[in-house]
Amino acid sequence: MKVNKNVIVRFVLSMALIVVGFSSCSKKSSSSSASRATGWDVSGKKVASSKKQTAGPGLVFVEGGTFTMGKVQDDVMHDWNNTPTQQHVQSFYMDETEVTNFMYLEYLDWVKKVFPPTEEGYKHIYLGASPDTLVWRNRLGYNETMTNNYLRHPAYASYPVVGVNWIQAVEFSKWRTNRVNEAILEKSGYLKKNAKTDEVDAESIFDTETYIISPTSAYGAKNDGVVLKRPQGRQVKKGEEQKNVYATRSSGIVLPEYRLPTEAEWEYAAAADVGQREYNTYKGQKKYPWSGSYTRSGKRQSKGDQLANFKQGNGDYGGIAGWSDDGADITNEVKKYPANDFGLYDMAGNVAEWVADVYRPIIDNEANDFNYFRGNMYTKNKIGKDGKVEIVTKESIKYDTLSNGKIMSRSFPGQIAQVPVDEQETYLRQNFDRSNNINYRDGDKQSSIYYNFGSSEANTDKSKTDMYNSPKHNVTVDSLGSMVRKYDRSSKRTTLINDEVRVYKGGSWRDRAYWLDPAQRRYFPQDMATDYIGFRCAMSKVGPKSEKRKSARN
Repeated sequence: MKVNKNVIVRFVLSMALIVVGFSSCSKKSSSSSASRATGWDVSGKKVASSKKQTAGPGLVFVEGGTFTMGKVQDDVMHDWNNTPTQQHVQSFYMDETEVTNFMYLEYLDWVKKVFPPTEEGYKHIYLGASPDTLVWRNRLGYNETMTNNYLRHPAYASYPVVGVNWIQAVEFSKWRTNRVNEAILEKSGYLKKNAKTDEVDAESIFDTETYIISPTSAYGAKNDGVVLKRPQGRQVKKGEEQKNVYATRSSGIVLPEYRLPTEAEWEYAAAADVGQREYNTYKGQKKYPWSGSYTRSGKRQSKGDQLANFKQGNGDYGGIAGWSDDGADITNEVKKYPANDFGLYDMAGNVAEWVADVYRPIIDNEANDFNYFRGNMYTKNKIGKDGKVEIVTKESIKYDTLSNGKIMSRSFPGQIAQVPVDEQETYLRQNFDRSNNINYRDGDKQSSIYYNFGSSEANTDKSKTDMYNSPKHNVTVDSLGSMVRKYDRSSKRTTLINDEVRVYKGGSWRDRAYWLDPAQRRYFPQDMATDYIGFRCAMSKVGPKSEKRKSARN
């Protein structure tokens, strides 16, 4: 059969065109500028997962995992307070050390500058944020030196702050979040240079959430945006500057909030099982933040040195002066003792530390074994009649009167007003059904399967149920500024546990070695302070669990 040469040529050319077409289509679809969902050109839009979260100032990375929470080596109390449960926590960041006096004084100086105590409308804010220096006093002990000097003398600058109640620790964390993000946005070119220091007053405070939700409302509606000369981190030619550009969550620049760690996070970080790769770590066999069953170092270079600052016996807060001493009688400067395997200092000794959880005697692993936390109170942004979020003003600052009569501000100008979530968010949900979840499955009457949730009783105050009926003392301040105390003298109260007591973890300079076990737990009223409880902040990790770019198996 004779084949026409022209037909063969045309066939070869057509096949070549098809191959080229497929090749170009394949190349286009695999291009970084083409959407994998639609094929549209999305050049200039970065994939969110490609941006790595950076650790905030003072934080170290704690890779999450599983551990036995609540397992203690010694349990002389036998009060069911340390029931072992298998828990898993996500990766997070935690302060390398406790918050120091110097760090807290930075906060106080800012508060004093922005909210001058001499002004009538702000007179309670600075005093409400100040630590209680009288916690050092003792009826039969001379501690006036610490009362007068511990917070402000430069000799104690690197010592952990004490006299701070749980509420003050939470407010410090919020302040720290805003100051860190404010500095990051300014450095990235999204805020005017020196905006965080020039002419800052109570009516023009930067708030992270306000900036994200309503950027033009930030700085008291004085934020008009800036001329962004380096969008996406690259230098732009003259005339190509972007005006009035605001950072968003999708930009990956804004950090998650600083906060108190949960009890599960704190215990996991303190135990640091990552440095002891043995099967018995799953069973919670580690007694201290370091390996071994002793409080003194067994290493050749530091053999015999104490690994923490704690009370060694009656009338013995440090040992005999000299070589065997732990180097402290009260608290000690941070980083004076070795860090644990996560790089965290003083997770045992020095000061005990507040965590975020509301205290309950038993942790129910059937309720949740992932990122366990008791204390969720869900809120949402308050929307005004104009359909916009409501911003707190000087006139709408909210104050709380604590049990000791101290008045504290719980909201500040520039923040978005919050309200509890309602039926719009909870209706027919399976994962939560109310705003306040503190009492969920805590053993009280409403946790019973026989409780009638359809009755009017189901909507009453849960603190009035049978199990956690602690005294209800009422402290107010009259128009003259005098305290009005109403003491609950009821004989029917059976517990001191209520929704205002918080867990604190870790042993302190006042505690025996028994309390250095990371699994030990105690509670204290959230509005009271001591000379042995401090705190450190944490931050959630977004994105991959590990900070390594590739798996260890690759």
